[in-house]
Amino acid sequence: MKIKNYLLNEIDRCGTIHMTLLDPDKLSLEEFVKLAKMAENYGSSALMVGGSLGVSSNLLDNYLKEVKSELTIPIILFPGSVAGLSQYADAVWFLSVLNSTDPYFIIGAQTQAAIMIAKRFKNLEPISLAYIIIGDGGCVGYVSYARPIPYDKVEIMIAYALAAQYLGFDFIYLEAGSGAKEPIPPENVSKIRRVISKPLIIGGGIREPEIAYKIAKAGADIIVTGTIIEKSPEVLKKIIEAVKNGGKDKVVNRKTTLITEI
Repeated sequence: MKIKNYLLNEIDRCGTIHMTLLDPDKLSLEEFVKLAKMAENYGSSALMVGGSLGVSSNLLDNYLKEVKSELTIPIILFPGSVAGLSQYADAVWFLSVLNSTDPYFIIGAQTQAAIMIAKRFKNLEPISLAYIIIGDGGCVGYVSYARPIPYDKVEIMIAYALAAQYLGFDFIYLEAGSGAKEPIPPENVSKIRRVISKPLIIGGGIREPEIAYKIAKAGADIIVTGTIIEKSPEVLKKIIEAVKNGGKDKVVNRKTTLITEI
């Protein structure tokens, strides 16, 4: 519960927090350590590590052993398969791809991983995550045999998000996929936020501070970016600042709304 409580406390304190996602398969060890330290220095609240393809336990162990002593923020695994586990992380998103058409990605892989965590990774904190693929879906949508939800079908997004909440997931993640042409529209985030109480994570296609601010203000509790740190580190710095500003305004809007409703 340590990392889960940390995230909830950070959300409560900041309104919206930012996480950086790094894929070890696409980076050298030197690049990985450099970018991880940069993410923390710029204000990311946690480092997510994982990828849809090519990530093995040995690779993760080597990278995380090297970076662990360099960071004070937690390392949370974002596995694309049961191979994406490491004893050197602090927690793992124990995720289910809710709109996959293959039961393996809904509960099959999770059954395998549960035994591994219980026997081999006892210090790794599992945090349940409903993973919902939207838009183009990107590589993860293809690999997980998902039926991505189109941006104009917000009622379906709401239905999945509500189902995730009723099923008891700790966090709900709407993912447009790495390299998505467009992020989820802020108005969709706002509509989903109004009907769920669980923390809402938004990722995919967020490349500009302005859109990050709008998504945070609309109701996202966590915003995740990945490739932007490799291409434009200075833009990432501005995105994180925008996330924090949007989170502050989100808190103000919530308080205002509550007072109005009362």
